[in-house]
Amino acid sequence: MEEVQVSIFVESRYKVNRKRIRSLVNNLLKKKGVAGKAEVSIAIVGDRKMRELSRKYKGEDKTRNVLSFSQAEGEPAKNSSDALFLGDVVISYPQVIREAAAEEVLVDEKIEQLVEHGIMHLLGINHE
Repeated sequence: MEEVQVSIFVESRYKVNRKRIRSLVNNLLKKKGVAGKAEVSIAIVGDRKMRELSRKYKGEDKTRNVLSFSQAEGEPAKNSSDALFLGDVVISYPQVIREAAAEEVLVDEKIEQLVEHGIMHLLGINHE
């Protein structure tokens, strides 16, 4: 089976385990039946960037822990390499640090929770 292409953008001052994130995304998509070539992008940003995105796309002037931007608003998007582009997951590292401390979990575990949450949104699986 083809691996999912996971692009990871991390603002330079933040430390994340890229290998762990890629593995999580691949396993999650496999479990959810996403087969063949697929792409997803994960960005780890600061609170200022997250607040800017939240204001622009959610109309809320506040930072948040995770935002998902699905490419499949209706029809799945194919890119030039004929891979299914699922979309982007953006995570605020300062929020991760605060939440991990409050919940007494490792930063990597909190990042994984938020990546998984974001991916589920990209797949159209929402929580209520």
